[in-house]
Amino acid sequence: MDLTEARGVVSRRHPWEVARARFFLKLLREAGVMSAPRAAIDVGAGDGYLGRTVLADLPAGSRMICYDLHYSDADLATFGAAADAGLTFTRQRPPGRFDLILLLDVLEHVPDDRAFLEEIVADALAPGGTVMVSVPAWQRLFSAHDEALKHYRRYSPDGLRAMLSEVGLVVRRSGGAFHSLLLSRAFGVARERVRRWLGRAPTPPRNLGDWKAGAATSAVIEGALFLDNALSLLVSRFGTGLAGLTIWAVASGPADRT
Repeated sequence: MDLTEARGVVSRRHPWEVARARFFLKLLREAGVMSAPRAAIDVGAGDGYLGRTVLADLPAGSRMICYDLHYSDADLATFGAAADAGLTFTRQRPPGRFDLILLLDVLEHVPDDRAFLEEIVADALAPGGTVMVSVPAWQRLFSAHDEALKHYRRYSPDGLRAMLSEVGLVVRRSGGAFHSLLLSRAFGVARERVRRWLGRAPTPPRNLGDWKAGAATSAVIEGALFLDNALSLLVSRFGTGLAGLTIWAVASGPADRT
């Protein structure tokens, strides 16, 4: 969860966040990343939910650093107090290299995304290490939701893959996710533009941290998103990237990096 959406103790995770964590965990398993102890870093980790989820599935001896420039002292105290063994939180980028770098919904927050990515890969990726990236898809869908989350842009599949290649990464697999939400978001963006044309303020976006639905409703939505993401994984195995609300890629660095 983005820090702008984290408000105190989260009693129930939004179904999208649960489905997202399961989806990326499945990708990491299929990429062979979860087969041995790893040193991992979750860049822009927010409240640490995804980093904690990945660490719990890694073999004993692994470690996960949740790194976010925007952690306050209170955030570090709160998240650190509940941290599992091998999990740490920091707002200072730690030294050393990592077998796994997670950059999930991060690049869109950075003014110069290419320079940021290039620096992270050059300074922090271990030889032959894995980088997993996700970004919001399609600039035409840029809306008040993106503005509220302080996004600079959205991406195209070709644009993301090109940037990864430009910084020396080899894209092993890529695709889209959350296809079932694409039409809903497109409709919402169209409605927002009509409201702006009429001189009305856009409807404030919903906050993931405000999810209050019951367990049954959450389970139904999680199930639907699970099926959605299962299709995403299936088609990506055949090199087919269906259009989705999210674009992702799994990439590797050179084995001879020093």
